[in-house]
Amino acid sequence: MTFLPASFYNRNVLQVARDLIGVTLLVDGVGGVIVETEAYDRDDPASHTYRGQTPRNTVMFGAPGHIYIYLSYGMHWCANLVSGEGARASAVLLRALEPQVGIERMEERRGVTKRTLLCSGPGRLCEALGLTGAQNGLALTQPPFELQRRREEPPIVAGPRIGITKAMERPWRFGWDGSKFLSKKF
Repeated sequence: MTFLPASFYNRNVLQVARDLIGVTLLVDGVGGVIVETEAYDRDDPASHTYRGQTPRNTVMFGAPGHIYIYLSYGMHWCANLVSGEGARASAVLLRALEPQVGIERMEERRGVTKRTLLCSGPGRLCEALGLTGAQNGLALTQPPFELQRRREEPPIVAGPRIGITKAMERPWRFGWDGSKFLSKKF
């Protein structure tokens, strides 16, 4: 296996979001292949960093290659991979992955057995992988994380992001074309 180095994340956030499709993500040995992402940049009105640094988004202002986890609407954890050149305050939201390893643990955590519902959506993905605010700020190049390079070049499609009210028209959502594990079809 070839693991992603910290330098992988120190590039344009749109390129990182696209290049994460097909990457295998494991958290404590549980995970699968990333099939859907969304990019958020500091100059993007939909980004948590658009209005500046706060205690909540501090991780995004740090070095690329760390995880930014936040609680959405007080209910669901969402995981982002801090990316962009330097401390650009940009990140890639993990929207969906195809479960492959530790499926029983995912089913137990989620309380469902249908594989297409285990990790299809940011909140489901975090619940299935056991991601919470406890991992916020950790380096992606160290345990509990393993991010393995793609094994194949996936067919990638781009489209508008989901669940936001600002800058919705930007085609900054990327996915594995035809995957049945997406949070929503393109």
